[in-house]
Amino acid sequence: MPENGGEVGELLIPPHNDADTLRPLFGGRSVSLGGETMGTEWRLSAVAPPTISDQDIAAALGAVFASVIAQMSQWEPDSELSRYNRGAPGSTHVISPQFHIVLDCALQIARVSGWSFDPTLGAVSELWGFGTGPDPELMPDGALADAMERRDRYALTMPAFGEPLIQPGGIRLDFSGIAKGFAVDMGIAALQRLGIHHALLEVGGELRAIGVQSDGMPWWVDCDVPPDSEAPVARIALSGWAVATSGNYYRRRTAEGHSWSHSFDPVSGWPLGDDVLSVTVLHHGCMQADALATAILVKGPTEGITFADMFGIPARIVADDQIHTSAAWLKWRE
Repeated sequence: MPENGGEVGELLIPPHNDADTLRPLFGGRSVSLGGETMGTEWRLSAVAPPTISDQDIAAALGAVFASVIAQMSQWEPDSELSRYNRGAPGSTHVISPQFHIVLDCALQIARVSGWSFDPTLGAVSELWGFGTGPDPELMPDGALADAMERRDRYALTMPAFGEPLIQPGGIRLDFSGIAKGFAVDMGIAALQRLGIHHALLEVGGELRAIGVQSDGMPWWVDCDVPPDSEAPVARIALSGWAVATSGNYYRRRTAEGHSWSHSFDPVSGWPLGDDVLSVTVLHHGCMQADALATAILVKGPTEGITFADMFGIPARIVADDQIHTSAAWLKWRE
């Protein structure tokens, strides 16, 4: 979602409450790094003090990404999430503070969104080919209904901080709609601990920016335009904010002439239709923006914008027929 040079249809300038963070770092050096993590790519643009090396920056970010994977990856059999998902009914599981933070945020957004964002759909995601299993096939008879019936999301209770998490039975967590955003937040925190306060960090299309570029300008990012869409490019002046996009064109699967997205109806367990192409959300935290974008995608244009307006969420929905924007988004549009 970095600036792509395309024709800009709208410009979004979110407010910023801390003028000190908008002062450029004189004498700083420009940094551009990137790599692979969490099954996708990460990219960093930053202005760093000359005393901080690229190696130090890469090592700090690498440690963050490795920690998130070790805790929350469904593809790592020894991750905290995988061990919990394999747990017997009534088993207890010690979880790290970071895992606790992500689960708590996921459940809060799940409840406030009426479970449009649902972190307990791990078994359903696996059945549709988005897990560790073999290449997808069309859904076997009865498998989806069985997975939905065994999943009692209301039996999952949030433990007190430091207490173990109980596996009630049948719960398979899936943090794929929130973990990348959390990794961005933790990456920004790691950069700040190093002494870097001007940066734009992206992991798989989820971004967060602090400070400004060397010329004092904000970090300009363009919202992804879905394939085959004629939606105008929305450019955002990002500083002190995070932005996340969820779309039906990400992580698709195909089998027997059918194609489907990675987002599911939390009631039926079936993949969403293709009437909503993408949803972009801004929030101070990338973890929250990541999850909220999925929740609004699931809700669809009408209910999604109502939900966004209820909570003052800046959101943009690109549908197959038109663009829908929340009141907060319109308020910041130039």
